[in-house]
Amino acid sequence: MEKQRKVLLYGDTLLLAALHASLASYSALDVTAVPAAAASEEELLTLKPDVIIFDAGAVQPTIVHEATEKVSNLLMVGIDSSCNRASIWSRQHLYELSTCNLVELIERF
Repeated sequence: MEKQRKVLLYGDTLLLAALHASLASYSALDVTAVPAAAASEEELLTLKPDVIIFDAGAVQPTIVHEATEKVSNLLMVGIDSSCNRASIWSRQHLYELSTCNLVELIERF
């Protein structure tokens, strides 16, 4: 049995709600939505995520950046719907990222 990846959707935008609905069908992912206003850095790390996905147009990811400094193998993905781009922590840009492409990125990491 393959390892299930813990994915946190950090924020409460329509984009993240739609992404949650899309990712929920993948059995390899354990997807949890976390409202940005309700979670501290410690609370995020307590959930032990493999990936944190946030809406780059709605949230300043200071708390997420601080979390990645403490957990070296944490993948952070910022989705920007205004230009169909996803940015990962390495600052590599992925254009027109589909849900399948996002799942492949999570599984590859």
